[in-house]
Amino acid sequence: MKAIFHADRNWGIGRGNDLMFRLPLDMKFFRETTKGKTVVMGLNTLRSFPGGKPLKNRTNIVLCPENVEEDVICVHSLAELLAEVKRYPADDVYVIGGASVYRLLLPYCTEVLVTKVDADGGADTFVPDLDADERFLLCAESAPTEDNGYLIRFCTYKNLSPEGD
Repeated sequence: MKAIFHADRNWGIGRGNDLMFRLPLDMKFFRETTKGKTVVMGLNTLRSFPGGKPLKNRTNIVLCPENVEEDVICVHSLAELLAEVKRYPADDVYVIGGASVYRLLLPYCTEVLVTKVDADGGADTFVPDLDADERFLLCAESAPTEDNGYLIRFCTYKNLSPEGD
């Protein structure tokens, strides 16, 4: 299992249950990376999508207390989620949010794809600082690229000791 998100310089990932930045290159990277794959999210993330509908051309797994949508697989606990994702190739499963789901599942992810935005987005939602976490190693980083007025870098972190391995 992997995770994918963009974060500002403070490891903020959102504000008001929405993204802080409109980044076409990052969105293209997200689409191309997750298309045809399995995405794992919480209920607030599902509800933040247009019409509250699941992402097309992906298997959508939602960690939530109740069944909410016929086009998603709802799981109700960490144990149920981990059992469900084992049905799919590990490299094809991406955690896509929100913050509580990232905090819960980052220890299980073998790789984390982070688009770092060189700005303060005024976030109210944060993920752990992977640069300060000795379990994660920055193993690849692109050159800075301009995206809609912001400098971004595509970064890949490897989890040196993933849970469940």
